[in-house]
Amino acid sequence: MAALSTLILLLCAVKDVMPSSPHWKPTWPSYRVPVILPQSTLNLDKPQFDAEARLEVVSPCGPACHKSSPLPTYEEVKNYLSYETLYANGSLTETEVGIYILSSGGDGSRGRSRTKRQIYGYDSRFSIFGKDFLLNYPFSTSVKLSTGCTGTLVAEKHVLTAAHCIHDGKSYVKGAQKLRVGFLKPRQKDGSKGSNITNSAMPEKMKFQWIRVKRTHVPKGWIKGNANDIGMDYDYALLELKKPHKRKFMKIGVSPPARHLPGGRIHFSGYDNDRPGNLVYRFCDVKDETYDLLYQQCDAQPGASGSGVYVRMWKRQNHKWERKIIGIFSGHQWVDMNGTPQDFNVAVRITPLKYAQICYWIKGNYLDCREG
Repeated sequence: MAALSTLILLLCAVKDVMPSSPHWKPTWPSYRVPVILPQSTLNLDKPQFDAEARLEVVSPCGPACHKSSPLPTYEEVKNYLSYETLYANGSLTETEVGIYILSSGGDGSRGRSRTKRQIYGYDSRFSIFGKDFLLNYPFSTSVKLSTGCTGTLVAEKHVLTAAHCIHDGKSYVKGAQKLRVGFLKPRQKDGSKGSNITNSAMPEKMKFQWIRVKRTHVPKGWIKGNANDIGMDYDYALLELKKPHKRKFMKIGVSPPARHLPGGRIHFSGYDNDRPGNLVYRFCDVKDETYDLLYQQCDAQPGASGSGVYVRMWKRQNHKWERKIIGIFSGHQWVDMNGTPQDFNVAVRITPLKYAQICYWIKGNYLDCREG
């Protein structure tokens, strides 16, 4: 079992090696991911929905802290990747999973908080105005949760977000049972149906159209952890809507090493609460990384939590450029770096195991989840 544990935790087999040609394009690696399958499902008592929604999490454990943490055992990884499913009627189940390696092939890892300030020097965020941008890809994939966070469309009926937006690590938040997802749409003007005439001096007013959530998956790595321990590594959740949203969505992908990202940068859009009603876009360099987390200083405020972190790279098999979500914006960390205070915003990386889990939640068939 120890050998299997090591294999799973170190599993990150890249089939396509990054070339050194001067004409090199940043290319999506091809990963062979493990298989995660449900083993048993138990009915749990209905939750109380008594936690206050938090729009961010903080943790004093920085890159050095995470890198020095011991690797979890195989049994611990299985426990972290087991999950709870919350249904719209309030019922709750817990599903234990098995992890398998097919053919050739991991996951695991783990103050003072400044919960208000997440802006680094000059504010480099861009508010996105006008339906020509808001309703077009990739900005149209960003949605708002009724608990105040952001999510990203990753399938016809699925939204990826941060776990802390619906569960505080101990209990589900108020409003999680009647969770809704909001899609920005233009406000209809009286007598102007079908009109394309807008006042260019004034941004077009938008409104949210809401769709109820049918069920929610949260990994036990978040539920049994907390933001000061292993929990931040598993701060992600998947929402299934009651009906299709009929918009273009963004695929998920395994997070490549930061050195392989185009320009070393990441991008994400969210509904920061200091700019109510606006979708806010930003990009920035990755400063550091662990197996499970990306550390960066993208300007962000509470409300952006749950945003899908994405990059655009060349898809060799399809001969085209493709954006994929490689992480979920989680929150803020204020750490001691060699005796000097340093703060970061943190995103949870989609590792091979997390990809296998989220993909199975979406598709329900592991055969469709073999290539990350």
